[in-house]
Amino acid sequence: MQFQLYKMKTTLLLILLFKTAAAAFPGQTFLFNGFHGASLRLDGAAEITQSGLLRLTQDMKEVQGHAFHPNPIHVDKISSFSTTFVFAVATRHASLSGHGITFLLSPTTRLVGSLPSQYLGLTGRNNVVAVELDTVQNLDLNDINDNHVGVDIKSLISVKSTSAGYFTSQGSFKNLSLTSGDPMQLWVDYDGIKKRLDVTLAPVQSVKPNIPLLSMRIDMSLREFGFESVYVGFSSSTGAIPTSHYILGWSFSMDGVVEGIDFSRLPPLPGRKSRMLSIGLPVILASVVITVVVVVAVVVVYRRRKFAELLEDWELEYGPRRFSYRDLYVATKGFMERELIGAGGFGKVYKGVLSDGRGEVAIKRISHESRQGMREFVAEIASVGRLRHRNIVQLLGYCRRKGELLLVYDYMSNGSLDNFLFDPNKPLLSWSQRFQIIKGVASGLLYLHEGWEQLVVHRDVKSSNVLLDGEMNGRLGDFGMARLYDHGTDPQTTHIVGTLGYLAPELAKTGKATTATDVYAFGAFLLEVACARRPINLRASPADLSLSDWVLDQWRRGAVLEAVDARLEGDYAAEEAELVLKLGLLCLHVVAVARPSMRQVVRFLDRDIEMPELSLDYMNVGMSGLDHCMGFDEYFMSYATTSSNQGFLHSSVAESILSVGR
Repeated sequence: MQFQLYKMKTTLLLILLFKTAAAAFPGQTFLFNGFHGASLRLDGAAEITQSGLLRLTQDMKEVQGHAFHPNPIHVDKISSFSTTFVFAVATRHASLSGHGITFLLSPTTRLVGSLPSQYLGLTGRNNVVAVELDTVQNLDLNDINDNHVGVDIKSLISVKSTSAGYFTSQGSFKNLSLTSGDPMQLWVDYDGIKKRLDVTLAPVQSVKPNIPLLSMRIDMSLREFGFESVYVGFSSSTGAIPTSHYILGWSFSMDGVVEGIDFSRLPPLPGRKSRMLSIGLPVILASVVITVVVVVAVVVVYRRRKFAELLEDWELEYGPRRFSYRDLYVATKGFMERELIGAGGFGKVYKGVLSDGRGEVAIKRISHESRQGMREFVAEIASVGRLRHRNIVQLLGYCRRKGELLLVYDYMSNGSLDNFLFDPNKPLLSWSQRFQIIKGVASGLLYLHEGWEQLVVHRDVKSSNVLLDGEMNGRLGDFGMARLYDHGTDPQTTHIVGTLGYLAPELAKTGKATTATDVYAFGAFLLEVACARRPINLRASPADLSLSDWVLDQWRRGAVLEAVDARLEGDYAAEEAELVLKLGLLCLHVVAVARPSMRQVVRFLDRDIEMPELSLDYMNVGMSGLDHCMGFDEYFMSYATTSSNQGFLHSSVAESILSVGR
């Protein structure tokens, strides 16, 4: 009895002495079962996660991380030490990984010159001793493979290395994949008397193998390496492959047996089940089910609100022309800015790819606040969507959602014509390309005026609304202001909409959009394409303010061809150019009945009939400038004093898609 009491007192005394020694030599013995509250020196990407993991690198390219125990080892020499830690390497790729992890002894916690791209967060200038768990084969460093354990002595070239694995109790060798994502345990033991370093690897929670994976003789006294003190810790880097490197637990001891890691207290790896789930599993499963149901309900409500659309009973008849907002949102990657291909007075245009196999589309996103005339607007959108012509951009359909409209068109890979006319960074259009585009747009307008079941007045013919496909064919687009009438009916009075320089003068008096007002805009378009100048240039001198007046002056001087785009340097068909210029002036005649129909325009361009000889006196009656057109004086001057958009000026009533007089 007395002996047992004496033995108990002796044990308590030894424990007390051990704790006193540990307090007297901080940092020489420690244990981390997870790293909650741990005071480590971290740099780079290294961090302690909320779950208590020491994460050296997160799942990213080109990052590195270092973690050291804050207290250095201050002794004349390392007589003996032992350490063990549990680690894991997680990568997205089965056969590729970033660089691995090292356990190291370093005279400093600042590894100057280390790179995130390679060398496990070390460089050749780092004066360290390291045990590397390397997952990349670097031939420059004589690595044996991309899955090995090595010992580095003040160099990145291992003095000894071997493939990762462990020896069973029967002495057979089993391979381990360091990048499997499974936690593993590594032991590093140095015997200062025998001058021997042993490195042992095993799956987590396995008994430590009796046979080390790697063993070598080495004198690790600090003076031998020129160290006065050392820090112990870890380093890692990812390189070109996103990889996460984790330390789950760590134990270290000087001159003693290292304390074992408590696996039940280790934090779980992301995406992996903890053994603690086996405790109270029914309760946990019930909680998970309830949580999932709540989360799903929240997500469903959120997504329904996010993709909520306006849909009324009367719209069902137009269903085939209606797109879901969800499909358009996915097609444009959430209407991301990098998918933006254009913007104007009526909204922004995005490129999208539909998942139903219809390929690339252009989606115009238009804000609106009023519902006035919405039914008529949608009816016309559905009708215009039935237009089929090779020189018209097909309107595929629409979508209504909360405070916005979305119009879906065929995608034109070369964008709008005005970019090629006025952007110096775009290739110069040849005359043959311009003439072909002019003829294509004329053919499209003829189809709208005469070739379909209803008469369509476009009301916004201009170069920015002419789109070019992959073969540079011109297609008339943007029917947001179009009006549809039955053939033979009288157009209704509506608000003035359109762009200054393309607006026929009679609109100011009658407010009626007709085929003749489209012809007037087409005339401005003809001069714009031939001359590469805006119809109205507010920055020009008074003599050059109106493009039509300027061209007419060139004709009056007997040099009408001098109005052709000078960048062509005379490389154009003179007869065609003269035809386009004079036809443009004729279409711009102030008197509506003096303008040709689009059928006549097409025949003139195709040379089926000759354009009549026009006297300058006849044209001078018509081409007297906007400032002589009663009703436009105040309208024109209000923009001339407030804008510098060089002619592409929308009237105030055209700022909303709903201001078309529905």
